[in-house]
Amino acid sequence: MTMTTRAVPDSSPPDRKPAATAPRPTAVKRKRRLGSQAMTGWLFMAPFALLFVVVFLVPIGVSIRSALFSQKPGGDGLYGGGEVVDTFVGFDNFALALGSEVFWLGMGRVTLYALFQIPVMIVAALGLALLLDSFIVRRPTVFRLAFFLPYAIPGVIAAMMWLYLYTPEVSPFMQLLPEGTDLMGPGTVLLSMSNMTTWTYTGYNMLIFLAALQTVPRELYEAARLDGASGWQIAMKIKVPLVRSAALLAVLLSIIGTVQLFNEPVVMEAANPWMGKAYTPMMLTYNSMMGAISPSGTGPASAYSLLMAAIAGALAIVYALLQRRKGASA
Repeated sequence: MTMTTRAVPDSSPPDRKPAATAPRPTAVKRKRRLGSQAMTGWLFMAPFALLFVVVFLVPIGVSIRSALFSQKPGGDGLYGGGEVVDTFVGFDNFALALGSEVFWLGMGRVTLYALFQIPVMIVAALGLALLLDSFIVRRPTVFRLAFFLPYAIPGVIAAMMWLYLYTPEVSPFMQLLPEGTDLMGPGTVLLSMSNMTTWTYTGYNMLIFLAALQTVPRELYEAARLDGASGWQIAMKIKVPLVRSAALLAVLLSIIGTVQLFNEPVVMEAANPWMGKAYTPMMLTYNSMMGAISPSGTGPASAYSLLMAAIAGALAIVYALLQRRKGASA
């Protein structure tokens, strides 16, 4: 007698993909915390971003738009007439600015001005910063305030004060100079304005250098003294090389400010009409905007200002690249 066996069906469930595991509570909390931190960062940055857009980007956009238009009479008569309307002229204002001999003469003047004034001011500011950072000065706070005080005087007021000192009829020291000395003549007016700007901004740049010197670890100075280095060697071999970035910042700001030279020549021109209304590019831009010279209006003035900004930016970039290359090769 034979026995037959019946196959028992496999009751195990077929293979299935494992169910997705729920995220760990710690990962969810971490994600929420990072999102909250990001939102907090954006909220803190929002005031700056708003001001940056309103104060910086919007004016640039308005200037670009104005440079593409020109103000012309809206009348159809032979001699025009009627209200002045904005007329689209494309890049005509930029072509006018690029081809303006008066603009490039003014740019040449401020270039000569910068070649003399910026090195003198930077060296003087660095020297004062090194002096205040040394052990020679007993009360550095008093001297720091005294050196910075000229920067607190408004630029126009400072220029008027120096104009008074340069005028022979009222100056208290012009009588002490050789007879015939003219500090406001065609050959000396740039040097006179350089003296005015150096007096005003040396203290400001001194603070930039002094802040950089304060970050240098004092252990470096102590180690140098233990090795027998003198104060002059410490200043030249340690301090000056370590403030190179501060010098770069000071020179870049000076370049931008020189291209925008305005207060000093405007005040000097009031007593010296031979300088003209376009002695510097900034004077040309302002007087073009106010209608004192031709061509006038917001269109040419905006083109002049944008061209000045492009030149100042190009000069700053070239100087920064040269300094970086010099630092890499040192």
